[in-house]
Amino acid sequence: MRSFVILGLSRFGSSVAKALYEMGQEVLVIDENEELIQNISGSVTYAIVGNINDESVLKAAGIKDYDAAVVSTGKDLGASILVMQTLKDMGIRYIVAKAQNEMHAKLLIKLGVDRVVFPEQDMGERVARNMVFTNIIDYIELSPEYTIIEIMPPNNWKNKTLKKLNVKSKYGIYIIAIKNGLQINVAPDADYIVKNNDVLVVIGSNDEIDKLNRGCARN
Repeated sequence: MRSFVILGLSRFGSSVAKALYEMGQEVLVIDENEELIQNISGSVTYAIVGNINDESVLKAAGIKDYDAAVVSTGKDLGASILVMQTLKDMGIRYIVAKAQNEMHAKLLIKLGVDRVVFPEQDMGERVARNMVFTNIIDYIELSPEYTIIEIMPPNNWKNKTLKKLNVKSKYGIYIIAIKNGLQINVAPDADYIVKNNDVLVVIGSNDEIDKLNRGCARN
């Protein structure tokens, strides 16, 4: 289990928080809107009413001990930049921030944000999965039931054939292609040996993909 703090309960922030919690992660949310906190309290680990621009609130919540922070403030660019500076000063290890536009994104990157997202382009669930399962390179939701991911092979998959790995039987997923640099091997055969720098393109149901991701996280 990893720990995440969500600062600001916009629709995007709420989506990320709920998705992380549903994946079994520890989630703390902070927002000064008491109604929003009450509404989400049953869908996260901890929910605190407080001003995320107040450094004393963040320190009292113990966010410096969390693995990652998601800054999801409203349209106040100055406020989000202030929060970012505070988080960097506190030594937060990994920061994801919502940007309103390209200029805002550039400012956030200069402040040392690890990942900038545009809510119109990045669904909360997709961001949540990429934060939890660090092997994932890309994540595409085909439908509410099925997903394609590009994933780095876990250590215990390397130098083994696809036949020996037998991922269809173990996880119920299919490796539909393997990328290695500029080379793409579509529908690789069972004798293919997984290499260290391969990227596996995998398709499966959301439940099966989650099972695979959890297995990869342990390896």
